[in-house]
Amino acid sequence: MINPFRPTAGATPPDIIGRTGVLDEFEYGLDIRSGAPGLLSIITGARGIGKTVMLGVAEDMARAKGWVVISETATAGFLGRLGKAMEHAAGELGDGPARRRITGFSAGGFSISTSLPPEQQVGWRQLGEELLGYLEAQKTGLLITVDEIHAADRSELAQLAASVQHFIRDGLPVALVFAGLPAAVSDLLNEGVATFLRRADRIDLHAAAVGEVKASYLDTFNGAGFGLSPELAKLAAEATDGYPFLIQLVGYHLWQLAEVGSGTIGPEDVQKATRVARRRNTRVVIEAALSEASSKDLDFLLAMAVDDGPSSIAEVGARMGDRRNTSGNYRSRLIAAGLAEPAGRGNIRFAIPGLREYLLSKYPDGA
Repeated sequence: MINPFRPTAGATPPDIIGRTGVLDEFEYGLDIRSGAPGLLSIITGARGIGKTVMLGVAEDMARAKGWVVISETATAGFLGRLGKAMEHAAGELGDGPARRRITGFSAGGFSISTSLPPEQQVGWRQLGEELLGYLEAQKTGLLITVDEIHAADRSELAQLAASVQHFIRDGLPVALVFAGLPAAVSDLLNEGVATFLRRADRIDLHAAAVGEVKASYLDTFNGAGFGLSPELAKLAAEATDGYPFLIQLVGYHLWQLAEVGSGTIGPEDVQKATRVARRRNTRVVIEAALSEASSKDLDFLLAMAVDDGPSSIAEVGARMGDRRNTSGNYRSRLIAAGLAEPAGRGNIRFAIPGLREYLLSKYPDGA
């Protein structure tokens, strides 16, 4: 059996752990087809928490119900690429007057640029109206997903939001699902582009329960004929902290070791898989996240690292010599950046497993 774990960006894992019910409103909306709250959703969370995977799950749900799915990443020119994809989707539809009308429309003005000029905006909306009108007659709809909105040109997002709002107002069967870091979503919702996006379902992804990870590991490994005891499955699950990227990394390396070993997974295998997974998580997630942190952000994180567990905002502020309102500002910035998360009233904790340990090892004497 091929290794089923997929520790790479956006790949669908063998088991979606801890996400039961997350997309229930979206799935229900697919049946209603127009105006359901879940059809306008924004998925947020820290790096490696599984945002892109959940976009893929939403896309699979839509396809299963016959919807046309167009998926894009919010790099420069994504709106033009969406227009090209809609044009292509129209060309793939069955024959008939509506289909001929759509494909006869010229969308040649779409280009890979940072934004669309007014005349192309009109063309984009016209193409969407005609495609959605056809899908409405077929009792299906169109799902557009946009990943990594932190990289998006705001004018393109504004144009997309305005068009989708227009389609919704006309009762057309359209769904729009974004995914991005909390900071990007917060910025988006605080800008003029977001007036109607503030009504979107916000899905904040968090770590899975360790017990669910343990159960998944037991099913996956023992189901494939590898011997994994409940005790070692628990150790492996605890090493992930319920963090989806680490769940995949630990599982992937544990599977590798089981393949070349006797078929029975031992304590040394769990230890080795955990070490390798943590190193990769440091390179791919932690260092990438810290590269965007300011020196003051880093000071705040180091002041948090003193605590073996959640940190009191007041105590962190005192360590830094900052006033209470200043500490609150840093708290908000770090939560928005996906580096920290609330841990009860007045408390905060690291959002990425291994971040505290990394900081302590890299800055043993502080900043």
